Amino acid sequence: MEDTIIISTGGTFNKIYNKITGELEIDTSNLALKTIQDRWLSNYKFINIINKDSLDFTPKDREELLNKIKELDYKKIVIIHGTDTIDITAKYLDNAKLKKSIVLTGAMVPFSIDSIEATANLSLAIGYANIAQNGVYIAINGIANSYKKVVKNRELGKFELI
Repeated sequence: MEDTIIISTGGTFNKIYNKITGELEIDTSNLALKTIQDRWLSNYKFINIINKDSLDFTPKDREELLNKIKELDYKKIVIIHGTDTIDITAKYLDNAKLKKSIVLTGAMVPFSIDSIEATANLSLAIGYANIAQNGVYIAINGIANSYKKVVKNRELGKFELI
């Protein structure tokens, strides 16, 4: 059994500009994560599921994520997720009472536009997953803690510790 796996579910982290429609859309090829992996993350395996903006997540999507986590033989899981409903997914996963360390992260700006925030958030999440006890956490904007203590301040456009 390997120790840590990264699950990418979409979110702003993975958005790219579509020059035909002029919109940001989820890149299902996972170019952001592959780029990070090629540069320095080669020790970690990742899988890609759901591929949605978190505002479009449904209860069925969260169930799919939970079922994937249950079937994986990993004790430490990092999830790339959209920031708008990251708290809802975290609570849903916590209610399952899994004996795993689950750390959710994301980005406010797509990796394709500015790679620094997404890379820093993913790095923080991986580092925190490596030391976290069983439970569900959010690691973003330099903060890593229980999902109950990390909240998105929509007025300031960043996450804060409460």
